[in-house]
Amino acid sequence: MNTAFPRILTLLRKERGVSQKQVSADLQVSQALLSHYEKGIRECGLDFVVRAADYYGVSCDYLLGRTADKTGAVIAVDEIPENDPAARDNQFRGSVLPVLNKKLLVNSLHILFDLLQKCNNKALTTEVSSYLMLAVYAVFRQIYSANPKNPAAMFSVEEFLFLPSLLGESGKATARIGRLTQGFAVGGEPGVAADKLPAILPDDISAQYPLFASSLFNLLRNAETRLKAE
Repeated sequence: MNTAFPRILTLLRKERGVSQKQVSADLQVSQALLSHYEKGIRECGLDFVVRAADYYGVSCDYLLGRTADKTGAVIAVDEIPENDPAARDNQFRGSVLPVLNKKLLVNSLHILFDLLQKCNNKALTTEVSSYLMLAVYAVFRQIYSANPKNPAAMFSVEEFLFLPSLLGESGKATARIGRLTQGFAVGGEPGVAADKLPAILPDDISAQYPLFASSLFNLLRNAETRLKAE
């Protein structure tokens, strides 16, 4: 049984703000049957998948959990927009703190991923990316879930498993990053070759990344201040 389908079907209905009664009438099925589909009690046929996809204006692949894009499109790397601070800074209103911290993070990540490229190690890039994605996921989910009006069906990992699983996976990613940077193989993937480890003295960072170095240095300082706090 496709476990993503019931969750996404429910999420789409709640996003639209309509009742099961209304949707079942529009899709020409009984409310009881729609309820079974949304709860994963029964599997539907291909005809219903197509009708539901057309009804909600999404692709069948999205409805079945095969893509994160509602249109079913696969985005190529060169189609992802570049960060444009000049165009985006004016979108913030109120406190300057979100703008400042956003710049520290985005600029520091620019340096981090450039260093990963120099390391030329697929496993290391995967583990670092996974760690960062988990951090973003955790913060977004907690902010999202704080408002009870937001549908819980946005997430497939159950609430009681969320934090334990997150902490476990983050810890594993951190451990793997440490092993890989020390040159040890992880999961059959080779560690970083010694001659690929970049020399990154503070002066080198300033010289190589004149636009972003100050952001990284400030981020490091802020992080260590937090770590030293009692």
